[in-house]
Amino acid sequence: MRRVILLGSTGSIGTQALEVIRANPERFEVVGLAAGRDREGLAAQAELFGVDDTAIGAVDAERLVRSVDADVVLNGITGSVGLGPTIAALESGRTLALANKESLIVGGDLVTAIARPGQIVPVDSEHSAIAQALLSGTPSEVRRLVLTASGGPFRGRQRAALADVSPAEALAHPTWDMGRVVTTNSATLVNKGLEVIEAHHLFDVPYERIDVVVHPQSIVHSMVEFVDGSSILQASPPDMRLPISLGLDWPHRVAGVGRPLDWTTASTWTFEPLDTDAFPAVELAKTVGRAGGTFPAVFNAANEEAVEAFHDGAIGYLDIMETIRRVVDRHASEGELTREALAEAERWAREAARTLIAAT
Repeated sequence: MRRVILLGSTGSIGTQALEVIRANPERFEVVGLAAGRDREGLAAQAELFGVDDTAIGAVDAERLVRSVDADVVLNGITGSVGLGPTIAALESGRTLALANKESLIVGGDLVTAIARPGQIVPVDSEHSAIAQALLSGTPSEVRRLVLTASGGPFRGRQRAALADVSPAEALAHPTWDMGRVVTTNSATLVNKGLEVIEAHHLFDVPYERIDVVVHPQSIVHSMVEFVDGSSILQASPPDMRLPISLGLDWPHRVAGVGRPLDWTTASTWTFEPLDTDAFPAVELAKTVGRAGGTFPAVFNAANEEAVEAFHDGAIGYLDIMETIRRVVDRHASEGELTREALAEAERWAREAARTLIAAT
């Protein structure tokens, strides 16, 4: 029986995790729940699962993690506020099922310095796929990691054809139903750049050995290429309950959590190189990742400001990446990497982005 603390319980990851847990009462027990603002939803979940220990907001979630005995903490909080609970889970010795990507993007070096080998289990579908594929070999046998990207709604368009796309078009993702920022990040491929930074920290692979390939069908969730020329990939219909279940009980699989592929039906999977001229986000993210320090936090915060400005009609689609690039170019990362330094870098980046946007 795995005792689970679930952070971000009323969000998409949280509610799907509770579906997995409810369907497998002999394997999982919820011992703590935390939500962002939805008090009514949290109360309903606590009653349904018989949970006494709950929290609202990231600060109380961090306290919950430190005070409630558990085997695994699933961090499904959205945003960089999830960094505190991530650090609390690691310092408390829990297994961390990590869906809060900002923990590694914003605080990567800080987080990996605390984590024991194998203590962090990725919940993002791409990183879960890589973790599964890595079971096929030793670290010294890995040649490269390959993250797959759907390509978003603008796949195949040249850069010039993207100048006048609308916010509504950016939200028309062909595969996933996500929030405004995440869906727009998929359209710009900023999300894939962020996942490259995550992959570097999760698997300790240098940026020059992490690639991105466009796979519109979203069936192959990522792959690992080994030194003997073989590539091991993980494939399944898009369903976040599969990587969530692995995060809750890694490396054990939960029967019936997802539907399998139908191998009796003809299908075609395609793979295309990434157009880095139309979608420069991945290369900029690699540059930011190599710079380290507070640069990834600045990249992430500037993007969030630019995406909001795009949806407010203040800037165009191509201005999103231009704003991020200009903010990153102006940043100077100095001093010891601490939570306070990261918070200050984010504050500076948001203000710098707003100033640039106002002048557009």
